[in-house]
Amino acid sequence: MQRRFTTQEALELILNNANPCDSDGEDINLQPNSDSDSELSSDDATAPHLEKRARLESEPTETAKEGTVWHEEHVGTILRFTPMEPYAADGEPTAKARRRIRSRLQSFLCFITVGMLRPIQEWTIQHARQTEQTDWFMILHELMAFISVIILRGVTKVPSLRDSWSACLGNPLITGIMSRNRFQDIMRHLRFDDMFTRSERVQTDKFAAISDVWGSFVTNCITCYNPGRHITIDEQLFPSKTRCCFLQYIATKPDKFGIKFWVACDLKTKYICNVLPYLGKDPSRPSEERLSESVVMKLMEPFMDKGRTVTTDNFFTSLTLARRLLSRKTTILGTVNKIRREIPQSTRKMDRKEFTTQVFSTTGATLTVYAPKRKKTVYILSSMHSVVETEETIKRKPNTITQYNTTKCGVDVMDQMVREYSVRTGTRRWPVAVFYNMIDMAALNAHLLYQACT
Repeated sequence: MQRRFTTQEALELILNNANPCDSDGEDINLQPNSDSDSELSSDDATAPHLEKRARLESEPTETAKEGTVWHEEHVGTILRFTPMEPYAADGEPTAKARRRIRSRLQSFLCFITVGMLRPIQEWTIQHARQTEQTDWFMILHELMAFISVIILRGVTKVPSLRDSWSACLGNPLITGIMSRNRFQDIMRHLRFDDMFTRSERVQTDKFAAISDVWGSFVTNCITCYNPGRHITIDEQLFPSKTRCCFLQYIATKPDKFGIKFWVACDLKTKYICNVLPYLGKDPSRPSEERLSESVVMKLMEPFMDKGRTVTTDNFFTSLTLARRLLSRKTTILGTVNKIRREIPQSTRKMDRKEFTTQVFSTTGATLTVYAPKRKKTVYILSSMHSVVETEETIKRKPNTITQYNTTKCGVDVMDQMVREYSVRTGTRRWPVAVFYNMIDMAALNAHLLYQACT
């Protein structure tokens, strides 16, 4: 005679490791009674099926507005995905850079190369001969001396240009390199592209006035250094009030107006790995792709498929981006805005108990919701953590929060280092402002590369 069990009784037997037959050796007929909400036949109710169903019933799930299914997890449990093998090597110069660098000048010329200086020399001479003297000339070494004066003026801060050549405030090195009148003459005519074809090129490239030189500089940054595992992406606002169509105003920055750049930095050394200028709306970007996703994918393109991790703030971080990066063997760690459609609705409540942590998981990503204060909540999205654990301290910080605090500062520290000896000075032409930023970045990278190679 068969003994009948309800669905709930059968689940309890399996979870308690009970023998699924009674003492008389009778078979179990798994059939719900009249109180059951669903029917379960004995043929389909195998042990693995019931175990899976029991696990799903014990873990609450929630569907976000855009359809993502999140599973709420307990802190410290192993989550539903296996993290990929991380990139193991530290950041280091490439073999090409190591062969070339024996001095600080050679290190700087890895980024501002002679091949970049020759077009600048050519277009500067072209402008001078078109506007003033037909016999105006400048040799290549004079252009290099001009750049060295710009760098020295960044080291020796004086109130005005005239004071750099004064007997009291000036730097004797500047006086010995070039006269003030010649420096001003070169600065007046300094150009980075062909003035006769610019109007045609600017129709498709807003950065046309300096795009060729800038592109060469970025290529040199990418090819001279292999970054380590952690790369930080953030924005940099180079202070400027020049008139151009892509000038930005950001109220939270110390200098409100400037030209914005998207920067990717190596976390450990603060080496500038890749950089993009923000030129406004990009017509080539697909309408369904967010600007933030497009920026991260472009900056990380040379460093994909190696197991690196990119750290971003809540402007960039999204679940879609995390999955796109994961498909290229790259993980992400970053704060995420709670108003995004992929975030579970239940996490948006404001009044939380202090120092509490909530963990959600979905395919390839983990969401940590942490309350450092009673009415403040931090959201961290990660595709690199398979376990979320809390510290044994009063604040009980999760490991995702702790790691984010460690890796988030790459671009901010880089910007602080660059500003210490910035060559920036007043100018009415935005290509010159971009050139100043390029020299600042090249000087920092050259310093880091020289230290690593020698």
